[in-house]
Amino acid sequence: MKKSLLTLALILTLTFPSHAKSTITLAELSGTVGVQMEEFVRDTVRTSSINGDSLLIFQLDTPGGLVEAMRGIVQSILSSQVPVAVWIPPGGRAASAGAFIVQSAHIAAMSPGTNIGAAHPVTGGGEDIPEGDMNTKVMNDLKAQMRSVVQLRGRNIDTAEAMITESVSLTATEALREHVIDIIAPDINALIKAVSGRRVKNGSQSMRITLDDEITVSRATMSFTEQVIQFVSSPEIAYLLLSGGMMAIFFEVITPGGFILGTTGGVMLLLGAIGLKMLPFNWAGIVLIVAGVVLMAVDLVAGTSGVLTLLGLPVMCLGGVFLFRAPGGELLQISLSFIAGIAIALGICFGVMAYVVVKGLRRKVATGRQGMLGLTVEVIADGQVKCRGEIWRAKYDEPMTVGDVGVVTALDGMTLVISRKDS
Repeated sequence: MKKSLLTLALILTLTFPSHAKSTITLAELSGTVGVQMEEFVRDTVRTSSINGDSLLIFQLDTPGGLVEAMRGIVQSILSSQVPVAVWIPPGGRAASAGAFIVQSAHIAAMSPGTNIGAAHPVTGGGEDIPEGDMNTKVMNDLKAQMRSVVQLRGRNIDTAEAMITESVSLTATEALREHVIDIIAPDINALIKAVSGRRVKNGSQSMRITLDDEITVSRATMSFTEQVIQFVSSPEIAYLLLSGGMMAIFFEVITPGGFILGTTGGVMLLLGAIGLKMLPFNWAGIVLIVAGVVLMAVDLVAGTSGVLTLLGLPVMCLGGVFLFRAPGGELLQISLSFIAGIAIALGICFGVMAYVVVKGLRRKVATGRQGMLGLTVEVIADGQVKCRGEIWRAKYDEPMTVGDVGVVTALDGMTLVISRKDS
């Protein structure tokens, strides 16, 4: 009887199979393309493959970033066993390194009002790489990288290469017309609907993306620590943290007491150092930033009426320009206007804080032994005076009698030296 029931259950299972569910992983990629983003993409691709997802979607919005990090991301996408779609959400962009990431996907998609391209390599300061062997080497290398992924995905090689050689930037409509993307989708649901049933190449094999009516979408997000690292690894933020941290520590040194500025500055420098670890930085930039802060510090201590501060600010700006001018940052675009704006803002903060510090240093001391000097006293007995409601021993520069009013001119141990107060 038991055997018959098992046989019947097996027959029913084969006759009426359970309805399978398609699983999709959606991961957001925003900010500078750097080491943290590269690690997140690699881990997400691996997890998606282990889970047996039907589709992996990366929602991309980036101004660009590091060449080596971009290569790592492209490699992870190309090696994915799960079909990968890269989609630019409304208001987003895939500039510079982002263009390579989009082209590496099995499905390249954009929403209306977005743009892709402008992948011409630049130096850390945002300028073109000077003509010469280095320029030729970098350009040829990046063009070959772009051609390889575009050819693998069957898209328009000429237009994709023009993003590098001519800094071409395309809207969603233009990109679809030029066949550098596959789909225009205003939202995730439209993207999933458009992707379903498409056939893509995965390595040397062709496969169809099959999605059932019942789809489960799970989100892959960075942890809080990863988000912090991603945030501070932005070149602009790293520059701000380094400059602001140095200034805060300097003010703590010359006005010790509360440890608030010192602690804040230490935390800022620590976060800035974490950001630098994720970016290709140049020590010359750090030296220039330190030199700019030192010049402003000397101005405050020496009292040169702001001359050195006016010199220190452009030195700090120059430090920001050179800070990320290093190999690996060919696609790293830094806003010079942002650097200048931060330097000016820090300069204003420095001026306000300097005013407060100088005012505090020049304020008459009101406590301790020095705080007694200049106070008015009244003679209440021979060798005794009343000061601030307290009785003190006293000695006089000239004879004084009870009721006379004098001024503290010095202290001899715990004895006040009194001079007659001019009427």
